Amino acid sequence: MEFKHATVDIDSFLNYNKTGEKMKKSCEGLATYASILGTLVNEFLKDKLREKGNYDLCPSQCSLLYIVFKNGGRVQIKEIYDTLLKQKSTITEMINRLVSYGYLEKQGCTEDRRISYVIATEKAIKFKDDFDEISRNLVEKVYKGFSEEEKNELMRLIFKAIDNFS
Repeated sequence: MEFKHATVDIDSFLNYNKTGEKMKKSCEGLATYASILGTLVNEFLKDKLREKGNYDLCPSQCSLLYIVFKNGGRVQIKEIYDTLLKQKSTITEMINRLVSYGYLEKQGCTEDRRISYVIATEKAIKFKDDFDEISRNLVEKVYKGFSEEEKNELMRLIFKAIDNFS
């Protein structure tokens, strides 16, 4: 599997450790396999962003934009914290970068000064079509060769695993 940013021979990567010994493809390597999938998804997204001429954004910022788009272009910052499950300082930095790149604006709540919102700008709205296409490409890539039943089962199991940490 080739990416513009990295070359990954996934079979070799999954089957051999640094000493050349066969790795067990088992549930014991869950953290490793989750990390591998995360890396492959991030590299795929970076490549697709670059293909669209977008050199500003990184995949983690796109996950934040996804939440904004999913909420009609305006979302309370607390909802972003609650959804992404990252440190508040990390989310704040992501928001600040997206503001500086011109994708978001911050807005305070007139009734409650403790509440703040982010709003998609015209630049973000223009990017949304490319964003939606990249998202579709990712879904197609991840689910290639999966039946509808397998897709549903994968999502069910992922959500079940996430719930185990609640």
